[in-house]
Parts: sequence; structure tokens; C-alpha cells
Amino acid sequence: MNMAKAKVLVIDDEKLLRWSLEQNLSKDGYSVITSEKGLEGLSFFKEDSPDITLLDIHLPDISGITVLEGIKEMNKDAIVIMITAFGDVQTAVKTIKLGAYDFVEKPFNMDKLKIILDKALETCSLRKEVSQFRSQLSSKYGFDSIIGQSPAMKKIFELIEKVARSDASTVLLQGESGTGKDLVAKVIHYQSARLEKPFIEINCTALPETLIESELFGYEKGAFTDAKSMKKGLFELADSGTIYLDEIADMKLSTQAKLLKVIENKSFKRVGGIKDIDVDLRIVAATNKVLEEEVKNSNFREDLYYRLKVIPISLPPLRERKEDILLLAKYFIDVFNREFRKSVKGLARETEKLFMDYHWPGNVREIKNVIERAMILENEELILPEHLPMELCDKELKFGGQKLVDIKLPISGLDIEEVEKELIRQALDNTKGNQTKAARLLNLTRDTLRYRMLKFGFLPEKEA
Repeated sequence: MNMAKAKVLVIDDEKLLRWSLEQNLSKDGYSVITSEKGLEGLSFFKEDSPDITLLDIHLPDISGITVLEGIKEMNKDAIVIMITAFGDVQTAVKTIKLGAYDFVEKPFNMDKLKIILDKALETCSLRKEVSQFRSQLSSKYGFDSIIGQSPAMKKIFELIEKVARSDASTVLLQGESGTGKDLVAKVIHYQSARLEKPFIEINCTALPETLIESELFGYEKGAFTDAKSMKKGLFELADSGTIYLDEIADMKLSTQAKLLKVIENKSFKRVGGIKDIDVDLRIVAATNKVLEEEVKNSNFREDLYYRLKVIPISLPPLRERKEDILLLAKYFIDVFNREFRKSVKGLARETEKLFMDYHWPGNVREIKNVIERAMILENEELILPEHLPMELCDKELKFGGQKLVDIKLPISGLDIEEVEKELIRQALDNTKGNQTKAARLLNLTRDTLRYRMLKFGFLPEKEA
């Protein structure tokens, strides 16, 4: 923070002390406002929003503690340094508990006070940065960040708003990959009373089974060979905030049992610990699997399912809300125009038709990726059909999973190896690199797929 712009409010009934502070602090570049009474000081604080307030505990009209409480009501992050009488430590400690930053005893050393002020300014600057960052997150993940005008999405908007502003401790998000479950989880958090507390995202498939318990719940020193010191888990770090458990259906059954206990008891033990640790959390769980089926197949605990399902939110796939396709396309064009400093005006009419006819298996994420790819590679005013991936333009590739029939060879001809390469690329993309699943999509054996992957450069020779 620029010292010349740092503003200090001094509230003290001793005229000589106010004069001395004003003279000394002004020389160091502070802008100083002074007041001899508490009520007047509160008025000055409201009008001038000082960076730091020096406040005497004993004032002629109201107590300094009352002034401190009034300041904190106006700005809970305000930095207030109390001025106390010599030996009045007990009262000073009370003010710290009420939110004072620090205290100095009369008569105080000016050099020591300036050191305290310098540290307080650093804290003030950091708090402003944190406040600005929170404000940006709240704006980024506002209710309007979820794009849609279809009836299905309007109902979702209403539900999300109610959930965000409620005290609901568990929320279950269901929907296909790419439907925006992670965005909804963040909106619920950053539009809730918990927005100033942590939002911690955990992908249940990314954590190895041997580590997930210690990562979630932490561990005590000596709990296992490598536990050289105590470590807090993610649940403890997220206290008073939100835990987002993505791909909850992939959590192992033993961990599911412990998660259920956390939800029901609002407490847990660290690995190797005997003490219960209380937490206040909102747990948002998400999955692209049908949990009812996972329960029937004994892959997911029935009691946990019903505990999470108190407030279920099902996000519809894009093919079931076609009214939103062109709206989303326009939104992402605007986003990438700003990011790439381009001025793409929109989709060509032929492109709009292709977008509306396509089934969008990757949902919102896929439409975002298609727009981003086109805007990175092309510089036209409109996004044309030739700027799109092959699957959007080829009529026979739009019906994912159905048999390809009536394929017509273009008059200009085509490179059959390029077609084969593209199909293999799509199969790998759609299965996130799972070779067994990709081979099944193409009706090939896994060995045949790996041969063709090597042929087209998708597989390094050392892995062949």
C-alpha cells in the first residue's frame, strides 16, 4: 500500500497526544484524522473509511469498547489498534477478543508504534486483496454464470438459488459429463453465506485408495511409517466452507462409511487419532453415474445415497435443452473474443444449423471446446462449417452409437486414412484415453486399436 495514501483515524481525548500523533505520522506520509470523542470518531470512520484506527479505551462520552464494536459492525475487517492505560492488560485482551488488531500502552514509544502501524498496513493491504479476490469469485460464479433459457434450466436456476441461500448441509448433483456440475457447485458456494470460507474440490477418482483417507481426514504423528508430523486433512481445512466431492460414485465403500459418519455426526477422527474433530461443512457431491444403479450393484452405500439425496439437482444434457445451444455458442464466442482479443461476430447460418442438428455428447464442455478451437485456428468474422470438427459436419456421425449407413463419397474425394485417424482420435477423446472402451466403440480388438494408434502416431513406439 502507498504510504502517502494510508489514512489513520486517531480517537483520543488527550489533545497533546492527538497533536503528537498527527505531527509524527504526517511526517512519515500518513494522512491523519483526529477526534476527541467516541461518537464523533464513529461518524468520521463512516465518512472517511480509514485504513487504520488508533482508539483510546477511555473516552469522555462512550467507552472505546463500544466504539470498537460500532466500527466492527460497519466493517468487520477494519484494523483497530487500542490505546490503553498502563497496566490495563485485562481490558486490552478483551478488545483483542472483540476484534482489535493490537494494543499499545501509554506512554508508548513512537518508534514501536510505527512498527505496529507498518505491520498493520501489510495486513490491511492483504485483507483488501483477499476481499477483492472474493468479490471477483462471487461475480464470476454468480447465478447468471449458468447459461440457459430453456424451461428445464429455469427450474434449475430457481433450485440452485434456494439451495445456495439455505443451510442445507448436503447437495447431490447428477448429470452427464460436461453438463456443468462443477460450475453449479461453485455457484452454490460463492452465493452462500459460506463464500468467505474455503471451497475445496476433491476428485474421488484422482486420489489413490491408499491415500484418500489420510488426505480427507488427515493423520496424527506416528499413525504410519511416513507420518513424521501431524497433518490436517481436507475436511478439517474446509471447516465452515464447502467440500466438493466430484465423481462420488468412485469412492471406495470403506471411505463411504466414514463420509456418512462425518455427515451424520459433523465430526471425524484423524488417521491414528482418538480425538473427535468437529466441523461445519456443506458437502456437495457430484456424479455422472446413476447412483440408484450403483446401489443395486452394491457399488455404493444405500444409506449414504439417501443421506446425500436430501436435495438432488439433476442437470439435463444439452440435447434435452436445444433452446440453449445457440445461446451458449454466443456466450463462449464473447468469452474467447475477450481472451484472444478477437472480434468474431457469431456463427454462420449453416453453422447454426449444424449446431442445432448435432447431439452434443460432451454437452456444454464440448460446445465450449468447439468454439475455442475454431477461434484459435481461424480468423474469419463468422465461424463457418469448415472451421468445425468433422463430427459436427458429417451427417452420419451425428447419431453417436448408431450404425453408419448411406455414406456418400464427396465429389472431391477423401483420404481414407485421414478418416480412420479421425475416428480413432474421437474414440480416444470420448473415452478419455481408455483403449479398451475406445476399441469397443470402433468394434475393434484392443490389439488392433493399439496397432493403428501406433500407425497414426497416437502411441509412442516404446509403448507398442
